[in-house]
Amino acid sequence: MSEPVALNSPEVFHDSTRSHGNYENLKLSAAPKNPFDIPEELRGEEIAPGVLETLDVTAYHDWKRLWEFPLALVLAVPALTVTGLLWVVVKLTSKGPGIYAQKRSGKDGREFTMYKLRSMRVDAEKNGIQWCAGDADNRITPLGYWLRKLHLDELPQIINVLNGDMSFCGPRPERPEIVQHLEKCVPYYRSRLKVRPGITGFAQINLPADSDTVSVMKKQTLDLDYIENASLSADVRMVGCTALRLVGVPGRLATKVAGLVRSPESSKFSNYYIDLWQRCEAFKKDKSRSEETSS
Repeated sequence: MSEPVALNSPEVFHDSTRSHGNYENLKLSAAPKNPFDIPEELRGEEIAPGVLETLDVTAYHDWKRLWEFPLALVLAVPALTVTGLLWVVVKLTSKGPGIYAQKRSGKDGREFTMYKLRSMRVDAEKNGIQWCAGDADNRITPLGYWLRKLHLDELPQIINVLNGDMSFCGPRPERPEIVQHLEKCVPYYRSRLKVRPGITGFAQINLPADSDTVSVMKKQTLDLDYIENASLSADVRMVGCTALRLVGVPGRLATKVAGLVRSPESSKFSNYYIDLWQRCEAFKKDKSRSEETSS
């Protein structure tokens, strides 16, 4: 296991002159400005590296492919048919590829190629990899907004499930470069790589898209919850929850109907993160009040 890395240490950032010709609305900026929004006053913190030794990976992860592969075969025809139709619409409504392939980190850090329908302009990363700005991000195409809102941009990942690189349920896979950043900002971040990544998961159906390091830490607690408590029942309900979202049912309602409401604060794994995220949130509020008073 490597030594702890000081929070916001220079190693966290890659060369800002690098440019990546990918098309996804990524959650990381290669700019010198800290994309993780950790207050400078907390830089002395040390981030525990590697995998959480007490994490108990349930045996279910070893055999769940027995039902995932047959289901993926059944869903492949309708999923890829819709993907083909949407590919045409994406090509007709904006310049660039309809589908793009991108390297992601899978189980035990093994890289694989993940597929998605393009939801952003082809020049989305002309200035390098950029942190996600949510629905307000002006790089998202009009069609891409709805693809993302209904999670239709994820349909091509049925191929990744068939290939065995991904599961239906599990932690969302990140780009290897982003993993290298986040493991230096989020305690035990690599613990999420103990299982195959998923199309959906406890974190995705309960929390909004990442916006800063605090949001990443909150999702990490739910990802670890899934790794330790995954079951066939939870997976079936999660797939059903995602299906409800695809037909327009509001996310929070779908999650409640599926009986899968989870909060980071109630997770036992919050013990490893909550102190840091609360101090980050408190500092941000104090800074905001100070700026309002001075203005």
